[in-house]
Amino acid sequence: MMRALWTGASGMISQQTSLDTISNNLSNINTAGYKKENAQFSSLLYSKIQSKVTDSEGKVKPVIGQVGSGVRVTGIVSSFTQGTLQESNNDWDLAISGNGLFSVRDSDGNTAYTRNGSFHIAIGAEGVTLASADGYPVLNTKGQPVVFNNNWDISKVTMDEYGNLMYPDANNIAQRTGIQIGLTQFVNPAGLEKAGGSLFYETESSGAPLKEVENNNLKQSKIHTGYLEASNVQTADEIVNLIVTQRAYEMNSKVITAADEMLQQANNLRR
Repeated sequence: MMRALWTGASGMISQQTSLDTISNNLSNINTAGYKKENAQFSSLLYSKIQSKVTDSEGKVKPVIGQVGSGVRVTGIVSSFTQGTLQESNNDWDLAISGNGLFSVRDSDGNTAYTRNGSFHIAIGAEGVTLASADGYPVLNTKGQPVVFNNNWDISKVTMDEYGNLMYPDANNIAQRTGIQIGLTQFVNPAGLEKAGGSLFYETESSGAPLKEVENNNLKQSKIHTGYLEASNVQTADEIVNLIVTQRAYEMNSKVITAADEMLQQANNLRR
């Protein structure tokens, strides 16, 4: 019965983590580029309640008597499925269709990755640049900030579906400027470290970043200007998961209550 108390407690703790994950998904349902998270579980150690595996006649028994000791959360995994593309009023909002991620340079000088393409024109020490909503400069295929020529009329700058910046020549024909938005892929994007602001960071689990422009084996992503990728959170799925989690939490709490009552009855037998 003491084992049942700890087993029920482990279930309640794990379901609380699941509830936290679901609530985070629902709270970010309108966050551009957000990727839903799923809590994953695994069983804890098993203990044998039967040491012998043969009966009195020496015959091997078909099953082994073991009792589990509960559950634990093994990880919170992000799902990088494609979100729907929503039209916006900002010409510099960019949405990716494919597996690529934008690269930005954070305040510490590190490279971060995101699917949130809510970008704006910013003026800084390097000149006129393309920056995220947090002011982080967007990086090009060379890993440097996207800087516009000071002589350009920004309103005339366009972009093709592969992130190449275009500017009209003397004949008003759009020409490539040699600047291209950098897109990066990872072998295991679920292994990326999550940070605030829909940012991800490279880890050993994610593998090294693979630049699409340098890897012909990668399927090239496309960029859609004037669009944002919506969160891939499905409200109906999260509500169902919320109900299942709540019921699982209740059942584990009842296990603890039942074990407590059995212990109380056992103690009463001494009287």
